[in-house]
Amino acid sequence: MDEPLDLLAIGLTTIDITVHPVASLPEGEGGQLVETIALSPAGTAGGTALVARALGLEVAIASAVGADPQGQLARSMFDAVGVDTRLLETDRDRPTSTTVLPIRPNGDRPNWHMMGASIFAPVTDAVVAASRRAASVHWAAVGFPGVAGHGASLLRDARANGAFTSCDLIAPTEAAQADLDDLLPHIDLFMPSIVEVRALAGTEDPVEGARRFIARGAGGCLVKMGAKGALLVLPDGQIHAPAHRIDPVDTTSCGDSLCAGFLAARRRGMDTAAALRFAVAVAAQVALGVGTLGRLGGFDGTLAFVRDTPTMEKFR
Repeated sequence: MDEPLDLLAIGLTTIDITVHPVASLPEGEGGQLVETIALSPAGTAGGTALVARALGLEVAIASAVGADPQGQLARSMFDAVGVDTRLLETDRDRPTSTTVLPIRPNGDRPNWHMMGASIFAPVTDAVVAASRRAASVHWAAVGFPGVAGHGASLLRDARANGAFTSCDLIAPTEAAQADLDDLLPHIDLFMPSIVEVRALAGTEDPVEGARRFIARGAGGCLVKMGAKGALLVLPDGQIHAPAHRIDPVDTTSCGDSLCAGFLAARRRGMDTAAALRFAVAVAAQVALGVGTLGRLGGFDGTLAFVRDTPTMEKFR
């Protein structure tokens, strides 16, 4: 396992079962016909890995699934597109993390989630070794018990070997807040949503929130702002990329896909502003369809989408 990697994604991996559209639940034992039911690997690590691979990167996923049909499906779907699964452990004591998402006609996405193997996956020697040969390491295991105390050392070691380190999280919990104190000094780019910024930084201002994460050690902060696009705040300035004018269908994996889009564009040599625009376009294409990949058109298709699809107004 000594081949170079463009991206190593570490953390939450789920199987998403997405149903669209669901206006209401049938009463009693009634049924409804729907347009789409999609199954796809997802999660802050799994979804980012899948999208990054679709954009042409050489990607490995470090996580865990259960010894159940969902785990077999996730592994086979990663394998089918060329995501390296040698670091995807099989946990025989826990199920695969699984989410059922009934997407409402207006785009709302309530869910039922079963916690599973991926949040307990340990950092093995093989994962550490893979981080040393990766151009980028995406840490998506903030606050997870399986990696407790090991994230900072892995990221520090990866950076020392030349990797660009990024970080995303599942939810703005107290455990996540505490874990970030250890992780952020070893993170080149923290990638929270605007909701997470408000909860973790205690401010409604995304710029001020991002600067508070930078003060805690992050090299920069990319704030995912949904219909307002994305905001990249660096120590010497800020860049905003507005969202595209689309009618979204399923926004479940937009945050993960935006992370993957930025990392892919950066790996392809784009400058920071162009990479941010590319990332927003990746998320927009994902939102146009159901499931983790939505209607993503690959790297060249995304370049065309950036060129041809109008954007909204800048937020400031």
